[in-house]
Amino acid sequence: MTIGISALYLAQGDGGLPTTLATGSAPGENGVSVFSLRFRGGLHFSATPRQHLIWFGSPVRIDCRIAGRTLRHEAPAGSLAICPAGLDCGADAEESVDALVVAIDPGQLALAAAESLALEAQLNEHLRGYDQALLDLARALASESAADYPNGPLYWNEVASGFIDGLVARHTSGVASQARGMLGKDVLGRLRDYVVAHLDEPIEVAALAGIAGRSPSHFSHVFTRSVGITPHRWVVHLRLQCAIELVREGRSGLAEIAARTGFADQSHLSRWVRRVHGVSLTQLVA
Repeated sequence: MTIGISALYLAQGDGGLPTTLATGSAPGENGVSVFSLRFRGGLHFSATPRQHLIWFGSPVRIDCRIAGRTLRHEAPAGSLAICPAGLDCGADAEESVDALVVAIDPGQLALAAAESLALEAQLNEHLRGYDQALLDLARALASESAADYPNGPLYWNEVASGFIDGLVARHTSGVASQARGMLGKDVLGRLRDYVVAHLDEPIEVAALAGIAGRSPSHFSHVFTRSVGITPHRWVVHLRLQCAIELVREGRSGLAEIAARTGFADQSHLSRWVRRVHGVSLTQLVA
């Protein structure tokens, strides 16, 4: 069975597919998908996912495994398991299980970590845990998806961002020393200061590479690896952040805001808002 873009093997007790209660991701580039699944008479799951998988389950006795580590335990209602992208993981149970799964693009987690200058943050694997705040957000995502996003894509995307921020804050850890081929947080801080100070101007990769003390090609590779998106998309990300703040303040016209934040015109800004956040400029200020 394939859910989202992570290929998983999923089966319930009779060998058939579980029932899908809710699934989806609102429009926009939030990098988060949610799946509510019901396994009758047992559960089998295995994968080496391309996304980070965050599992919440109903009470059950379950065997979990991640990267060669195994644990058999009585999982309480809402129990948490985290399988970082690229690790072999799986689970087996002989009872019926309701599972809520949130899949997260690794690039989005890296970007959220970079936002707090925590470039070294790595998602921790968990065979067993609990996080009520994340569970509440996951339930909100599933409820919105099941009802076809009654509160709109912007609300769903904000909840998804809150979920990622919670993971970064409580379920990541830094490495002992800065990995080779990664930006340092002091360098990223200087890059951000430069971009914010020049939002209304063209910003070239060569200028950013000079600040980082690297060649443009090497800088682009290292930056993308560290932050999760290319330098160009990061600049657009910062432009959008500022533009949305100005739009919500309501003190300037949209054409003026577009010019102040480096977009070619109001139409250019509107296209990026819809692409990233899944809503129009009009909906953004509603």
